[in-house]
Amino acid sequence: MHNLIDDVARHGVLFIFLNVLLEQLGVPIPAVPTLVVAGALAADGRLSGAAILASAFVATLLADGVWFALGRRHGRAILKLLCRVSLSPDGCVRETEGRFERWGLESLLIAKFVPGFSTVAPPLAGAARIPFWRFLVFTAGGTLLWAGSAIGAGMAFHRTVDRVLAVLANLGTAAVYVLGAALALYIAGRWWRRWLFVRKFRMARIRPEELNRLMSEGRSPVVVDVRGEGSRRRDPRSVPGALVMQAVEFEAAIAALPRTQEIVLYCT
Repeated sequence: MHNLIDDVARHGVLFIFLNVLLEQLGVPIPAVPTLVVAGALAADGRLSGAAILASAFVATLLADGVWFALGRRHGRAILKLLCRVSLSPDGCVRETEGRFERWGLESLLIAKFVPGFSTVAPPLAGAARIPFWRFLVFTAGGTLLWAGSAIGAGMAFHRTVDRVLAVLANLGTAAVYVLGAALALYIAGRWWRRWLFVRKFRMARIRPEELNRLMSEGRSPVVVDVRGEGSRRRDPRSVPGALVMQAVEFEAAIAALPRTQEIVLYCT
C-alpha cells in the first residue's frame, strides 16, 4: 500500500490522470483510493490540490466524451456491449435507462457515485441525442462533485489515511490476498445467482422465430411490450398487436390478461 503513496507522490498528476482515465474508460482500476491518497499528500504539502483536481477533471471529461460519442454513433449497441460484461447483464440496460429516464440529465451529477451507472450514463446520454454542450455541463458538475469529495476526504482525514495505509502495509501481501479473495467471492456469488436464474427460466423463453410461427398459424399469444418509454422512443419497432405496458403496470394488470392464451413479454 505504501507503493501507492510512493507512485502518487513520485509521478504526481500524470499518475492520477492515467488512473482516472482508465477507470472512466471501463478498466477495473479504482481511482477513488488514488484520489484519497493524493488528497492526503496535498494536505501534507507534497502535491497541489488544484493540480490533482484538474488532472482528474480533464481525464474524466475525456473518457466521458469518448463514451458519449460512441453512444451517439452506435446507440443501444454500445449499451448492450457494456452491459454484457457487467455482473448483472440481464437487467443492466433496463436499470440504467430507468434511472436516466427518472432522473433526467441531472443523473449525471451523481452518476460517478453509483456503481455500474458511471460508465453507462455517458453513452446513454449520447444515444438519447442530448446536445453535447448540455451533457458537458452536467458531467463536468458531476466530475467536480465526485473527484472533489474524494480529494477533500483525503485532505480532511490525511492522518487517518496515513495510519490505515501503514496498517495495510504491515500486513504485506496478506492484505492483497484477503481483498482479492473477497472480491472473487463477491463476483462468483453474483454469477452463481445469475446462472440459477437463467437455468430456471431457460425453458420459459421463446425465440423470435417461434413467436412468428405461432402468429402466422393463427395461434397468437398475448404479446406485451414492457420496454421503457425511452427504449421505445429510440427504437419504435414493435411486435404487431403487442400491448404496451411498463413493467410495474404489468404486475398490476396481469390478473386481467386472458388465461386461455400464452403470454409473451419482451423488453430490451
